[in-house]
Amino acid sequence: MAARGLLLAAALLGLLQASSTFEVKDKSGKICILANFSVQFTVEYNTKTKTESKSFLLPVNAHVIKEASSCSKEKETSQVLVVGFGAGHSLHLMFEKNADSYMISNLTFSYNLSDTSLFPDSSGGQREASKAAGIQAELNTTYRCHNIHRINMQNVTVLFSNVTLEAYLPNNTFSKNDSTCAEDNPTTVAPPVTTHIPTTSSLAPPTTTPTTNPDIGRYNVSGSQGICLLATMGLQVSITYSTKNKTVKSEVLNLPPNTTHSGTCDNSTVTLNLTSGSTSLSFQFMQNVSAEKYFLQGIVVTANLPLGATEKNINAFNHSLNALKATVGKSYKCVAEESIWISANASVNIYNIQLQVFKISGDKFGAVEECQLDENNMLIPIIVGAALAGLVLIVLIAYLIGRKRSHAGYQTI
Repeated sequence: MAARGLLLAAALLGLLQASSTFEVKDKSGKICILANFSVQFTVEYNTKTKTESKSFLLPVNAHVIKEASSCSKEKETSQVLVVGFGAGHSLHLMFEKNADSYMISNLTFSYNLSDTSLFPDSSGGQREASKAAGIQAELNTTYRCHNIHRINMQNVTVLFSNVTLEAYLPNNTFSKNDSTCAEDNPTTVAPPVTTHIPTTSSLAPPTTTPTTNPDIGRYNVSGSQGICLLATMGLQVSITYSTKNKTVKSEVLNLPPNTTHSGTCDNSTVTLNLTSGSTSLSFQFMQNVSAEKYFLQGIVVTANLPLGATEKNINAFNHSLNALKATVGKSYKCVAEESIWISANASVNIYNIQLQVFKISGDKFGAVEECQLDENNMLIPIIVGAALAGLVLIVLIAYLIGRKRSHAGYQTI
């Protein structure tokens, strides 16, 4: 419990992720669209033998495609923001307005299945998925949505989070008034009526203990410069959910060591995506160049919930982590279980991890940096051993003193 508390504190004290800001300008340089958001994509695609599912985050180096984006022309009401990333992927947001509001009337995600870094063994080709986004706000107000806004399309799921955007800007910057999304509005949650779940902090979900620890899997991610991530670890997902009969339940899932994985590499970020059935995990690692450190900054978890749950699935994320930190060129190692808090409904437990990101020589781990938990665990037997040694020494000294006194009590006749 103390270890979990330390990790929770580390997560909460982590620096907030600096999301990319996208802006669209007209010919005079006036900004008409200003947006800041995080996005997770989940894509189902076919290989020669089966259907695969891949989840990945919008990378921090995503950029506005200026030639495809536009402000309203004379007598037109539409504005367009197109964000491009990777090998031919783009997110197209079409804005429309009426007398008193604006909305994303159409969201189109274009993705390139020939990008083997995201879609290994795919049959290839360019694909598109489109749908109304369900994002709307009054004119001259800023749309804000911290929680996940989910958009389901054919073969594609798009999860928006930490959204701040506005179209038809009057003054080149966000308006002072806000429009809050439905997902951020407070709702009344019925209290649990079961008594077997212990009382917990509102920050950390209750979890059950699985009968066995997860098996250790080996994962790697490669880019144009070779391997950028190498890891061996056991992974476990813990989720908590409400049921239709107003109880609270928790489930723990061990990910198998042969979990399907993929990822992406660039100079400042590395992602690792894992999929096991309906459960997917996305890890985002960042590099602090000035400090020569790398660390886990973000995790996204998606999973289907059992029958009887009030929701069909869970989508949890945390982009404010500062975990699994080590020096670039060295590997992070921790034998002890590490529990990383994601949200009030989800956490990820990591067992016996050795990890290295960014600067990797060949396919072997560099010099090891031990985690604080292992160092603390090593101190305990040292302290106990020193205490026992001290106790033995005290007993020995007392024995010798007593023996000397007993001899002094006899006289020679």
